[in-house]
Amino acid sequence: MENTSYKDPAGFIFLYNNEIYRQINVEGKADYDYLIESKLYNELTKKELLITHQEVSIEKEVSKNFYKFIKPRKIDFISYPYEWSFSALKDAALLTLKIQKIALKYKMSLKDASSYNVQFLNGKPIFIDTLSFEKYNKKEPWKAYNQFCRHFLAPLVLMSYVDISLNQLLITNIDGIPLDIVSNMLPIKAKLNFGVLLHICGHSKSQKKYSNEKQSDCKKSTMNIDSQFAVIESLEDTIKSLKFPNIYTEWGNYYNNTNYSTKAFDEKKHIVNNFIDRIAPKTLCDLGANRGDFSRIASSKNIQTLSFDIDPIAIEDNYLYAKKHNEKFILPLKQDFNNLSPSIGFMSNERTGFLSRFKVDMIMALALIHHLAISNNIPFKNIANFFANIGNYLIVEFIPKQDSKVQILLSSREDIFSNYNQENFETSFKEFFDIIDTVQLKDSARILYLMRRK
Repeated sequence: MENTSYKDPAGFIFLYNNEIYRQINVEGKADYDYLIESKLYNELTKKELLITHQEVSIEKEVSKNFYKFIKPRKIDFISYPYEWSFSALKDAALLTLKIQKIALKYKMSLKDASSYNVQFLNGKPIFIDTLSFEKYNKKEPWKAYNQFCRHFLAPLVLMSYVDISLNQLLITNIDGIPLDIVSNMLPIKAKLNFGVLLHICGHSKSQKKYSNEKQSDCKKSTMNIDSQFAVIESLEDTIKSLKFPNIYTEWGNYYNNTNYSTKAFDEKKHIVNNFIDRIAPKTLCDLGANRGDFSRIASSKNIQTLSFDIDPIAIEDNYLYAKKHNEKFILPLKQDFNNLSPSIGFMSNERTGFLSRFKVDMIMALALIHHLAISNNIPFKNIANFFANIGNYLIVEFIPKQDSKVQILLSSREDIFSNYNQENFETSFKEFFDIIDTVQLKDSARILYLMRRK
């Protein structure tokens, strides 16, 4: 569970009897009551922009500043902006701006615009922090403007104009990427985008200017609602103008350059489908999913499916396909299995790592083992241990050395992998799993296994 809400005097998240609750403190009473009484909560939840909650009573000792308990709707899997595709981060940004525009109509405003306040539910971004709303103060500009630019606009601009992987900078900058760093990294063509010039470069210069002035010398700026709407619409236009870069990656076109015959590919789908039906999992994690073809075998059965890959084109295509077809049971995410998302923040306890967040009934690891074992020199035993830490059942594909994909990996390096064979693979995995079934693909030397964790 996240451990960051302690920073908000209005309230905090806590775990009680394995259920998630939020305590509202006296400091947050006025804003929370106005959120409910103004009907802003009703509009946002009706439009599925804000997570729903119930006001509850629980038998728990409370502090002097206690006001209320609420129980938010549960989100099964928590993901972070450095794991999202470009378009997922873009949609999360536009959601935040849309909520701010609606809030202003009710004389309320978001006091923070952290990207961590957005999660994905039923295939769509949704805002999860009920206590982020405060009464609008006409004497102040949008308080969360700076944070929004650091958390959303900055990584999106870097991904679009510099390198698609630069949302990874959010791992080392938990409160968003500093705008001066972004401004210094941008090419000239990015600064021809007026919104980028205004909200990144101009904003960065303004921050530097006022940071060198004494607090007493700084005049507090004011901004009426019309001016705030104009700023938000400018941010919306800027974000909508950002495009996924025209790049080529090794695995982005994987299925158009495979050594499968159509018959073998269809048979593989049939076997995977049967394995899934035999276990009937409620949750599944597809490791190395590429564009999600096999993930959708599970998600089409209404199984909550995490679809992981390292390739940015594959993840983007996967997300856009899910969005276009309104798929509710699949969440495409980025993950490097050789360098998993770490626990970060104060005491490494604010954003939890991959292994703490993703526990599922079943794992799929198709066309992945050879990358871990040969590209990254990870022994079979370590790979099996990794899988056993995530799920109860496993569908895994072993690809022998004679396969052309393995030969490609070995073409640029010495073959030091004398233990890379089916016998050692099975011996290593049997330490952690029982083998339920084994099927060799026709027209292929590849082998599919169904396993159960010991």
